[in-house]
Amino acid sequence: MMMMCSPLRPSLPHLLSLRLLGTTASRAAAVKQPNHPSATLAFEDPSAFRVKSLGELLRALGIFRLCSFPVLVNNCGKLMSVARTLLGRRGFSLLMRPTVYAQFVAGENESEISKSMEKMSLLGLRPMLAVPIEEDLGEGTGEKRYDDNMEAMLECVQISHSNTWSRDPMMQLKITALLSPELCVKLTSLIAQQPYDLNLVVRAMDGEPINFPGLDGSDVAHFLCGLQRLNKIAEASVNKVRVLVDAEYTYMNPALSLVTMAMMKKFNKDGAWIWNTYQCYLKESRSLLLEALRLSENEGFCLGVKLVRGAYMDKERKLAEEEGRLDPVHRCWEDTNESYNGSLDVMLEAISQKPESYRIIVATHNEVSVRQAAKRMEELGIDHDGGSVCFGQLLGMCDHVSLTLAKEGYAVYKSVPYGSVDDTLPYLVRRAQENRTVLQGIRKERDLLRQELFRRLTLRGGRE
Repeated sequence: MMMMCSPLRPSLPHLLSLRLLGTTASRAAAVKQPNHPSATLAFEDPSAFRVKSLGELLRALGIFRLCSFPVLVNNCGKLMSVARTLLGRRGFSLLMRPTVYAQFVAGENESEISKSMEKMSLLGLRPMLAVPIEEDLGEGTGEKRYDDNMEAMLECVQISHSNTWSRDPMMQLKITALLSPELCVKLTSLIAQQPYDLNLVVRAMDGEPINFPGLDGSDVAHFLCGLQRLNKIAEASVNKVRVLVDAEYTYMNPALSLVTMAMMKKFNKDGAWIWNTYQCYLKESRSLLLEALRLSENEGFCLGVKLVRGAYMDKERKLAEEEGRLDPVHRCWEDTNESYNGSLDVMLEAISQKPESYRIIVATHNEVSVRQAAKRMEELGIDHDGGSVCFGQLLGMCDHVSLTLAKEGYAVYKSVPYGSVDDTLPYLVRRAQENRTVLQGIRKERDLLRQELFRRLTLRGGRE
């Protein structure tokens, strides 16, 4: 167990590994008997798609059909690059806007975003806005770029909070958009050798000129700037918008979680406003989550958890093989499912005992996990919409699950990227490649869309 001011031990970098995109909660999350039995969660009814226009049905069917071909998903970045070259920027935009862009992106400006979000709100869905920023090792471009990214995220806080469609709004935050991936990798190595005190990081967020052991002068200067950028975003979002920090790769996750836990220590005293993401395809995910629970209790902050299966499996395995390390990823899909469902149960048990201290977003497209969460909520007496537990899916995907959950009174969020075609396409390409298994397994959603399309065409034909 760790004391209030104890440093993060080398084992905590493990905990630091999985970032939680956090889950949301009202500050006074009540626990009471749900109004609907989980047995009503049948994801077999095409009527969930009756809210969609004919054009939306046809667009979704066409895109999902293309996504069922692995060669297209695996090479979508190259194909889009060729199309942009052949069609030119304007022609490419005219092709993408009514198709892929319209399916997965909310819009380019606040007016377009608001229109999309108002429609979502009428369906009982909530937005989790995402600024589409992509950056990995070797892609950094200096402090000005990071400052610009901070301004974009502050604008995201403002958009999320200032609109009537935002009930208990959330947003996603990518730490490597504010702090260089190279520094995060270096910090991860240092943490494994020498623990950093959370209070040291908090003091640096407050602007103190802290000297971090193991970092040279330029690294310290950049780290301090990055921490102060994160501090500005957290200060702007507290009591307004819940910030869900993205998880990334295992070679930088410990550093990201160190920073995220420091933000939680500073800003999560009275509620879960900063969240971390836990990737259950990693073998260590359960122990990381348990250690995070212990740390939050010992350090006296609320813990917000975004529970995901994970999206970087191929690259993680390849890197482990190249570096001669053990594969950090579960050996099979069944083991990942067991990991996810077990971690889900751990969090729901904790929430049932202290709903004011813990929050979770069940971020999954897996119907079995969704049903398990609903069943355990019922058994533990956790309210559908009390704020402690919510569900999340990607915009434009898994709507039969999202709409059914919303209809039954659960809190449901959709991850919503926004921006121009040029800004969002790199983000969409990476998400497509990370979620290729999901994209290639959407046969059921296509079947339900076809059933709804057939029903409408039959009704129209009958009227004529």
